[in-house]
Amino acid sequence: MSVAETIDFSEVSRTRAASSTAMLAGLAAAKLGIQFAGIRSYGFFRDELYYLACGRHLAWGYIDQPPLIAAVAWLSTHLFGQSIVAARIFPVLAGAAVVVLTAMLADEFEGGRFAQLLAALTILFAPSYLAFDAFLSMNAFEPLFWLLGAWLIVRIVKGASPRLWLAFGVVAGLGLENKHTMLVFGFGIVAGLIMSGQARLLGSRWAWIGAGIALLIFLPNLIWEARHGWPQIEVVRNAQQFKNEPVSGWRFLGEQALFLDPVALPVWLCGLIWLIAAPEARRFRFLGFTYLVVMAVIMALDGKTYYPLPAYPMLAAAGGVAFERFASPAWRWLRGAAASLVIAGGIAGLPLAVPVLPVDALLRYSQALPFTRVQTERDATVQLSQLYADMFGWPELASRVASVYHSLPANEQPGCALLAGNYGEAGAIDYYGPALGLPAAISGHNSYFDWGPRNYSGECVIVFGERASEFTQNFGESQLVDTIVNNYGMPSEQAVQVYICRKPKAALAVLWPNFKLII
Repeated sequence: MSVAETIDFSEVSRTRAASSTAMLAGLAAAKLGIQFAGIRSYGFFRDELYYLACGRHLAWGYIDQPPLIAAVAWLSTHLFGQSIVAARIFPVLAGAAVVVLTAMLADEFEGGRFAQLLAALTILFAPSYLAFDAFLSMNAFEPLFWLLGAWLIVRIVKGASPRLWLAFGVVAGLGLENKHTMLVFGFGIVAGLIMSGQARLLGSRWAWIGAGIALLIFLPNLIWEARHGWPQIEVVRNAQQFKNEPVSGWRFLGEQALFLDPVALPVWLCGLIWLIAAPEARRFRFLGFTYLVVMAVIMALDGKTYYPLPAYPMLAAAGGVAFERFASPAWRWLRGAAASLVIAGGIAGLPLAVPVLPVDALLRYSQALPFTRVQTERDATVQLSQLYADMFGWPELASRVASVYHSLPANEQPGCALLAGNYGEAGAIDYYGPALGLPAAISGHNSYFDWGPRNYSGECVIVFGERASEFTQNFGESQLVDTIVNNYGMPSEQAVQVYICRKPKAALAVLWPNFKLII
């Protein structure tokens, strides 16, 4: 080969690399643009208010989640301030990173630019990813940990340094501090490597050191759980018994297609088939088995239907490669058709996942579409999906409670507690209350129960929200002073009763177990 040919080849490589970088940047920008388009609409999601409250009570664990989400809430508040945009910056960035990393995984599968593009588009426009990346929650970060872990193992399988197991250990440990379902993914990876005949990789001393790193990172939360009587197990059991919507196996599988958009089904399903059956995918077959094991475990444990969602970027990356390989010159039109369908389906479903429409327009739009709602909990049907219903009414609730509080005699206000029925209601008081002159709320729901009744005696308590009428039985005197109507909210928030209660039947610290709700 001549020097000139070498220079030409290098120039082509640089051009291709620049083109791929530009494509990835464009995909990330598109993701950011979509998410930021609806970032201020409607309001805080119920759980966001709770996580922000957890960020004000930093610990190594919480009743219903590991500590990372509280640390993220604390960090976003201290870096960007206290606003709905500030709370959602990190989830949006995590979503953009997942889109880019999906394309990078397709590249590791030796897919070309089309494979990378189709894979990234599939995840970019997936309704579930658009929805979960739109607000602060563990679900926004979980796919990033799973996908980064898968990418690292693929690199090892392809011959990269086994020291990458150390990086995998860090990712797995942080993933466990985000959500305990990282254990299911780790089990799926180990099972997948064994089932695909690549168990030798697990014998590396670096793999064992990586496992030790993961355990070391996870250990503080593990110790916290043990010291608190394993409350996460209680939360899961109570949710399965009282909260989660029971689903059949067929419904579980069917909702996977709805979460990813039915028009994108051929992409990730072909990806699974390619991983399991294609000779050229032999090295990556463990990821196909990982997905199957994850699905089997979650279904066996009666997990919610969205729990396997972090696994789909792996299948999307493989699906992009499968379509690229299948679309020979005679079938090249299939590439454009597949990408166009994914984009069209994503745009059609966009308002259902990102609040880009006024609420009345959204209601009309959703009624015109089939298969627009997946119900994962047993709450009665309301106008909006739970995703949106839980974004309405929080500022109004705080304002109305403030009116009741300030109607009390001035000498009674400092000792009056605000007892909320659930963590969303308590979180609303804690977020909006300081500007309204309110003290911090108390509640028996999940980690709020752990934080206790503070130092309130119970001589005066404003009781409001879910189960409020039930709570009044702990007092000798109660007066219904307001009912807060929220037509768009979930059933428990559509008619929030507010009581002023006095003459407790015992000290509030003694009565505290009566308010407990772990679910």
